Amino acid sequence: MSRPELKGKIQTVLGPIEPERLGRTLMHEHVLCDIRPPGTRSDNDLGPEITLENVWQINYGRGIKRAGRKYMLDLEDIATREVAMMKHEGGDAIVELSCGGLSPDPNGLRRIAAGTGVHLVMGCGYYVNDYQDPRNHDRTVEDFAAEMIGQIHDGAWGTDVCAGMIGEIGCQAPWTDTEKRVMRGAFIAATETGASINVHPGRDPDQPQEIADFAMAAGFPTERIVISHIDRTIFDEPRLLKLADSGVTVEFDLFGQESSYYGLSDIDMPNDATRLRLIRALIEAGHLERVVISHDICYRTRLASFGGHGYGHIFRNVVPMMKKRGYSEAEIDAILVGNPRRLLTFV
Repeated sequence: MSRPELKGKIQTVLGPIEPERLGRTLMHEHVLCDIRPPGTRSDNDLGPEITLENVWQINYGRGIKRAGRKYMLDLEDIATREVAMMKHEGGDAIVELSCGGLSPDPNGLRRIAAGTGVHLVMGCGYYVNDYQDPRNHDRTVEDFAAEMIGQIHDGAWGTDVCAGMIGEIGCQAPWTDTEKRVMRGAFIAATETGASINVHPGRDPDQPQEIADFAMAAGFPTERIVISHIDRTIFDEPRLLKLADSGVTVEFDLFGQESSYYGLSDIDMPNDATRLRLIRALIEAGHLERVVISHDICYRTRLASFGGHGYGHIFRNVVPMMKKRGYSEAEIDAILVGNPRRLLTFV
């Protein structure tokens, strides 16, 4: 059972709040993290500084061989400014999902929340197999569950800053045994605490459905699961609608990535207009309550300070685009406020 002080509340890095206080929310971002592959983090050659002259080439992945600093969101002063800019554009809250393996910084998040007035909700648990501490491969489901419960009730990563969501729980395609144990641990922790779960699926169009089926087989309620990165994973409406029919929330969280280039897999990335067309298909099929959106900023080059769109892009650019494409205020409010409130409220 969830603790009485959390049930019916949303837990931010500054403490629990009433759900009504949560306004327009980005459901999947990184504010402070290091997403470099662990084996490269001792490399002191981070490549050139990011400038207006090279930011496109760094993002596109051609011509600049070393660009390690791109993957590091470790500049707290800039992070504070970027979050404040989002607030100025009309955003109210960010779910920050830099979990185990991504160098989470709970105290830094608390300082940023206090300095900007933006609600920050922190994730917990573990990212994909190759980012985990090798010792995790010998841990039990129950051990993972106990750790996540502690991260929500007592504090995460050696601090007293408490998580308000489980995730992003990392999967790859095919899953590893360690990742499946972490996921089962997340189910136990979510049941015990009342938190919801965000899942990072592998880059296979059938793996989001595999995750939903895995949860149903375990008896875990799919309505408490958000599956991330749908816009780099599923590209056809039948597969997308089947996934939503299973009860999970689908997350289009790469808004602002307008280039078809995607360096991590041989796919053609959609642009924001395509994302909105797929979301419209979900709404027309009766799945308005199964959609959330975000940017999943995890590169410096996507910050406004380095020539990118920043955390304010959805509020500044996408919401007006939604209105031009016939989205009603009620639909926009559901996607940016109502659905996040429901998912982030402890049950």
